[in-house]
Amino acid sequence: MTKFIHTADLQLGMTRHFLEGDAQPRYTQARFDVIRQIGDLATAEGCDFVIVAGDVFESNLLDRRTVIRSLDAMSAIHVPVYLLPGNHDPLNASSIFRSETFLNNSPPNVTVLETSEPVRLSDLNVEIVGAPWDSKEPLEDLVTRACQGLGREPGLLRIVVGHGAVDTLTPDLGNPAIIHVEDVEAFIASGAVQYVGLGDRHSLTRVGESGRFWYSGSPLATDYPETQPNHVLIVELDNEGIEVTPHLVGNWHFERQNFELNGDDDVTALEQWFDEFSDKQRTVVKLNLVGTLSISCAARLETVLEHKTQLFAAIERSERASDLHVMPDDDDLGALSVSGFARGAYEELLNAAKGDTPDAEEARDALGLLFRLSGGAR
Repeated sequence: MTKFIHTADLQLGMTRHFLEGDAQPRYTQARFDVIRQIGDLATAEGCDFVIVAGDVFESNLLDRRTVIRSLDAMSAIHVPVYLLPGNHDPLNASSIFRSETFLNNSPPNVTVLETSEPVRLSDLNVEIVGAPWDSKEPLEDLVTRACQGLGREPGLLRIVVGHGAVDTLTPDLGNPAIIHVEDVEAFIASGAVQYVGLGDRHSLTRVGESGRFWYSGSPLATDYPETQPNHVLIVELDNEGIEVTPHLVGNWHFERQNFELNGDDDVTALEQWFDEFSDKQRTVVKLNLVGTLSISCAARLETVLEHKTQLFAAIERSERASDLHVMPDDDDLGALSVSGFARGAYEELLNAAKGDTPDAEEARDALGLLFRLSGGAR
């Protein structure tokens, strides 16, 4: 019997263009922290080793500090760690795994699966077989290739570690590197392989019907469409069966939400939605906004978003999915208490803002700024 952690897509050194200020450094640190959390979980659960199924690093072109910090975090894991090169960090001529920085600082507990030669863990009667990427565009199914020639060995528990898309979950069936689920499941059914751990898909996903073929997903969320990110899998495996249990380790969240805004009450509802988040500094939000707002309501919306942006890791507004229009209404005329020359300019802008021209859009922007500066958008 063996018990181990399956994870993937650490993508150490990842940057996100929408993270500003101190959010990016915090996100970077979270990726190092999650390695230590995996180590703590391995100790608490009595795991024998950890497999990382590809994309350990965001790329092969990272600064020395990122590599050293990554390896230092891995050194704190008190069990062996097996790293598989993936599409982000393939084992090519510029491989980070062959760099002087990596080789000089790699701790004794870290092993890179550079070939498909089985790694035997004799004390556990376990064999780990890697399917490493040696280029950005492999010309064959690397997982099936790694399984070929493997036969059933009574009592031996064989774990295959791979990376990439599977044919049952991708429309890109013309890709020669697509992993063929039926072929891999045949090796499982024959008893040659007892578990296949994959990376590349950032959502925790069971593959096939055997219950022995899984994507662990990323241990730290990276984007909006992911399903059950922030998890690793604890796998308990023996000659009789298998138990796969997801464990939460990551604490960043990506939330996408649609809002229809047609008045002040809708802006209030959006503000209250923001207030429901308890961990704002580790939450990234993308808003799809549709509807029509008066200039005063639109100015209030901008004030709300400006304030919430200081609290959240990031707030994005989707340009593709949003269709929010700003049109002056009768209430806008009396919304500001201005007089004299300022009143004349205000009314002139209101009239100009009612059109459908670039000048009208500029007038609406100017009015919105005027509302905010005068305090009319509170």
